[in-house]
Amino acid sequence: MKSEHYSTTIAPASHWSLRVRRGSYLRLTDLQGGANVGMLFYNPENLLERYNAPDTLKCQHTFKLSKGNCLFSDMGRIFASIIQDDCGWHDTVCGNIYKEQVASRWGARNYQQDRNKWYQNGHDAFLVELIKYGLNIKDMVANVNWFSCVKADSNGHLSLIPAHSTAGDQVTLRFEMDTLVLLHTCPHPLNHANPYPAKPVKVELGIAEPMTDDDYCLNFCDENRRGFSNNFLYYLGSE
Repeated sequence: MKSEHYSTTIAPASHWSLRVRRGSYLRLTDLQGGANVGMLFYNPENLLERYNAPDTLKCQHTFKLSKGNCLFSDMGRIFASIIQDDCGWHDTVCGNIYKEQVASRWGARNYQQDRNKWYQNGHDAFLVELIKYGLNIKDMVANVNWFSCVKADSNGHLSLIPAHSTAGDQVTLRFEMDTLVLLHTCPHPLNHANPYPAKPVKVELGIAEPMTDDDYCLNFCDENRRGFSNNFLYYLGSE
């Protein structure tokens, strides 16, 4: 990894969005343990192209995300590659937590009365960021939940594994396309911990080392190679 250029801490139950350039890295650090970072990806040049969780899992023959996996768009291109991961499992199946779920588990709060101690939910957090770019609820797709691990029982019921991520755990993405990134630090939808799990997350941005022929993500599976080939064609002649 080349030198770091930017670092910030996202407060608990907060949201943020930014455009990340191709060739950059984004590193998330769970500062206290038990964090969850919901994240969505869009092509800033064509907002109709966005992250596709089903294709991402299907084409890489997996139910989880970890080092070596790539995040695919609905046009077969790769937004980002996971080049480093301390957790070994990140969820992209369970989606967001809603206002009604937050209220039923931890009580109803609002910003007008509780200010920064209110309980934000992931669904509304994404909506706030989407509207900044002319998008709305129809543009919200299945998201990634970084640092969260879910397992299925014999009946297929999913549950969140507690304390899956510990303080200091990191995951690093290398961006293969210019990407609009939306994120929030609200609880995972299957989190029933008490009190409300308010967990901050550190975000670092910088310039990634260039991909080489022996790159782990490139060679992780044939489908990844095809995705990178689609990226090459997309950017051919642009530089």
